[in-house]
Amino acid sequence: MSEFSESDERRTLRKEVARLAKGYGRDYFVGQARSGGKTTDLWLEIGKNGYLGINIPEEYGGGGGGIGDIAAVCEELAAQGCPLLMMVVSPAICGTVISRYGTEEQKKRWLPGIADGSSTMAFAITEPDAGTNTHNITTTARRDGDEWVLNGRKIYISGVDEADNVLVVSRTEDARTGKLKPCLFVVPTDAEGLEYKPIPMEIVSPELQFQVFIDDVRLPADALVGDEDGGLVQLFAGLNPERIMAASFSTGLARYALDKATAYAKERVVFKDAIGSHQAIAHPLAQSHIEIELARLMTQKAAALYDAGDDMGAGEAANMAKYAAAEAACDAADRAVQTHGGNGITQEYGMAGLLVATRAGRIAPVSREMILNFVAMHSLGLPKSY
Repeated sequence: MSEFSESDERRTLRKEVARLAKGYGRDYFVGQARSGGKTTDLWLEIGKNGYLGINIPEEYGGGGGGIGDIAAVCEELAAQGCPLLMMVVSPAICGTVISRYGTEEQKKRWLPGIADGSSTMAFAITEPDAGTNTHNITTTARRDGDEWVLNGRKIYISGVDEADNVLVVSRTEDARTGKLKPCLFVVPTDAEGLEYKPIPMEIVSPELQFQVFIDDVRLPADALVGDEDGGLVQLFAGLNPERIMAASFSTGLARYALDKATAYAKERVVFKDAIGSHQAIAHPLAQSHIEIELARLMTQKAAALYDAGDDMGAGEAANMAKYAAAEAACDAADRAVQTHGGNGITQEYGMAGLLVATRAGRIAPVSREMILNFVAMHSLGLPKSY
């Protein structure tokens, strides 16, 4: 195996996932979204085949693989027109944080369900007034005897309606300094005092976004994941996987758009020839292919660094991969629409919906501007600008 190609095992994994997802396809995904349905059938089948928990340790029902494996699964699903946002959240973020920092009892309680898809876990970090500034999170947890009491608000939280639990990023007060420090709590979605309300979105997806209201939610002591003094290190354990998964989500969508555009360019005949024979059509599609492959390579590098335990190197590569993948996806979707001409904005051909779906990658889970800040500071050594 060369340094620049994936293992035979990973390539086989991609083929198997692609075959499974193809049985569902874009029509299934969009049909479920437009009818108010869910992709539960697909989710559970991925879980049953061992793909959903492929990054979770074997002793807790997973496949014992790395973040590169779960990212490959995410990418291949998206490449077949079934981008599952909860794959980024449940196995990659929540699964990673609990695997790394949970107690033995917490791992046994939550990881098997995450692995087989029977108990999905959402992730709540974003707040209405904090935005990208995680340091401004105001959701707080205070001790009350043997329990914790949580209060706060979250926004743009994916799939709360499909989850049994949500991993909530909150803050506790340091008894010595009075300063607030981040802590992670697993909160059941049916907990008293927890309410959630869907946010109407333009994205065509069965996975919804929610506002979450946390009012005096009481939790047992063992709802706290990791060390109360672990702080940002524990939180960031889930954020490199999140960026790697977001990159794979974007490259998968980009591949789907490019495949559709290329097929159309081969078949559509205007002025006597297939439109793909014209450079005005062919060159932008070729450019997208190059951009997608570059983003995929950086994503694989980020995953390899993360799985090797190089958190700092993985952070830089994961940010770059996420940036490159989002740009490649937005351009691929735009070019796919243009290739289809008027057909590109019909529901029948399903291209226009990709414009919004791919555009989200420039905003979430971290904006392109914050990635540029990170690279300017950490890669180039420029002064901090925010």
